[in-house]
Amino acid sequence: MPSFTRRFALAACATALAPLAPLAHAQGARTLKIGATATGIPFTFLDVKSNTIQGMMVDTATAVAKAAGYQVEVQQTVFSALIPSLTGNKIDVISAAMLKTAARAEVVDFSSPVYSYGEGLIVKAEDPKAYTSLDELKGEIVGAQVGTVFLDMLNKKGIFKEVRSYDSVADMTRDLALGRIKAGLGDQPIMAYQIQQNTFKGIKLVAGYQPVNVGDVCLVVRKGDAELLASLNKAIAAVKADGTLAAIVKKWGI
Repeated sequence: MPSFTRRFALAACATALAPLAPLAHAQGARTLKIGATATGIPFTFLDVKSNTIQGMMVDTATAVAKAAGYQVEVQQTVFSALIPSLTGNKIDVISAAMLKTAARAEVVDFSSPVYSYGEGLIVKAEDPKAYTSLDELKGEIVGAQVGTVFLDMLNKKGIFKEVRSYDSVADMTRDLALGRIKAGLGDQPIMAYQIQQNTFKGIKLVAGYQPVNVGDVCLVVRKGDAELLASLNKAIAAVKADGTLAAIVKKWGI
């Protein structure tokens, strides 16, 4: 009887523990759904050859996730839908050229910074004026991408004839080259990179313009997701310390 009892107890324990092993394994190999845009070269963009989202922030999210013990699944999302997708649990992390702002921080949580930059001003290539501030564009038609802090900047300025919004920087630069707007405002590194690559034709980045909205680019998580945020911050510190992040920034030339 004692022998049977011991065998029964061991069998019961094995049965009880069996479902836990796969669960623990699944938790250890958690995959983070990363939201990124297809129009933010060199931060995030669609590589037509591989049909995958690539870029500096994709590499950064992948390196940080790996250091934190996660796998990643990158999902293409338009910029204006990134935060709604995050708060709606469609994605777990935003990794894009999204500047940290007080307004956004009321809705989502930002990690430690991974990169910092300000806005850039673009005009037609033949425009001879050396603009240093937005005040010099008073009474003109200007534009910016939907969902960006730059569109808010232009609207709050209140000095323009019209502020037009665009789904992408490419749409904005097309209107600019055609003379439909006088100037456009956007992410300085993105526009500089694409002008350098000759992707945006007929426009130029204003060299003397002084940005007023310099901010931090971070990974973004749902409000109150303290555990994930802490693990990402620890991993960000690690990839900064070992030179991984610096190598990624250098790779993408920003």
